[in-house]
Amino acid sequence: QVQLVESGGDLVQAGGSLRLSCAASGSIDSFDAMGWYRQAPGKKRELVAEISKNGIPHYEDSAKGRFTISRDNAENTVYLQMNSLKPEDTAVYYCNAETYNPYVIDYWGQGTQVTVSS
Repeated sequence: QVQLVESGGDLVQAGGSLRLSCAASGSIDSFDAMGWYRQAPGKKRELVAEISKNGIPHYEDSAKGRFTISRDNAENTVYLQMNSLKPEDTAVYYCNAETYNPYVIDYWGQGTQVTVSS
């Protein structure tokens, strides 16, 4: 059973930075993509950024220019460096891992709270 464990969430002032970590129980090479999603109170869970097995990142508009996703295959960990944080970034951030073959399977972590004060 795949386990994803997030850490790094905290309370930070607007303009500050945080680095989220997602540690996988097994080799992240087995996943076709890994990503970070977030869910604010009363809102749907949304994609923030994802990174392919080959290390190609994709960012949603809300994250472009401020967030950086990276992966360390040796440590089986994916990171999300978040800079210039805004109050609207406040949410629970979830780590996601996907496999595509033979069909799509999603794995989720338990989430880590990020709160940005104004």
